[in-house]
Amino acid sequence: MKILSELKYDNYGLVTAVIQDCTNNEVLMVGYMNTEAIKQTLSTGRVCFWSRSRQKLWIKGETSGHTQEVASVAIDCDGDALLIKVEQKVAACHTGYRSCFFREVSSDGESTDVTGEKIFDADAVY
Repeated sequence: MKILSELKYDNYGLVTAVIQDCTNNEVLMVGYMNTEAIKQTLSTGRVCFWSRSRQKLWIKGETSGHTQEVASVAIDCDGDALLIKVEQKVAACHTGYRSCFFREVSSDGESTDVTGEKIFDADAVY
């Protein structure tokens, strides 16, 4: 896959992947991919990441069923990040919110407000 040679990987062999809803452009989450995760994502049409904490590949939704079906993949100008537009099933965030970006930071940086709506019970799923 030619795309693999066009990317600039960090010292751990990873690139950042920004995941965005293909219908409303909401940013859902950020993950990391190595070459194997990119290959699997492109060949299956389901988003696959490299888990830095578990040190293994994981397909989004393999436990929860909250899958991400790939609509498109783009490379940024520096080649060090991917933008993956997806059709999100249920939610992207493991805490129960649709997006991982459900907390808004105050202008003084002293507090956060929850701006997203919790759509599932994480304890019941995980």
